[in-house]
Amino acid sequence: MDFYQQLTLWLKADPVRCQALRQAADLELPDWCIAAGFVRNLVWDRLHDYAEPTPLADIDLIYFNAEDISEEVDRALERCLMQNSDLLWSVKNQARMHSRNGDAPYLNTLDAMSYWPELETAIGVSLASDPVFISPFPLENLRDLQITLNPKRPKISDFEARVAEKKWLEIWPKLQVNRQDYDFKE
Repeated sequence: MDFYQQLTLWLKADPVRCQALRQAADLELPDWCIAAGFVRNLVWDRLHDYAEPTPLADIDLIYFNAEDISEEVDRALERCLMQNSDLLWSVKNQARMHSRNGDAPYLNTLDAMSYWPELETAIGVSLASDPVFISPFPLENLRDLQITLNPKRPKISDFEARVAEKKWLEIWPKLQVNRQDYDFKE
């Protein structure tokens, strides 16, 4: 079984994630997916043989709509999603996020994800008849329990602070910081 098939099985076996995907799909947003910890944590939990999933801080629903980049739309979508579940949602239109991050305008959701701090966080899933996974990067590092600094975000101190703040190495002790792509200072 390849990794995408395994990932699909893991996702379908998680009722909370399935509910979240159905809720997001019902919004019919353009170029959408649920990303970040939603997929990443699922893989890391499974590869650590955890009986229960680690709690999600929030559910990151992202989409791309250059026609209306107002933050108010995102807040209204969050309120709508939270009315129908007890999950904490974070909704962000990637068409405006370049300005917050100091980047050139993004072309679409996948392009926006290619600027995220870690390669393993930049994976999302949407729902057609089956889950559809998207990522600007190969999934092998996620499967191989890596945390890799995105070369588009080469500030090592920010990366190290993020890894420490999120406590990833404590929650998932088999993880390894990938030191191959940058000059890591202990």
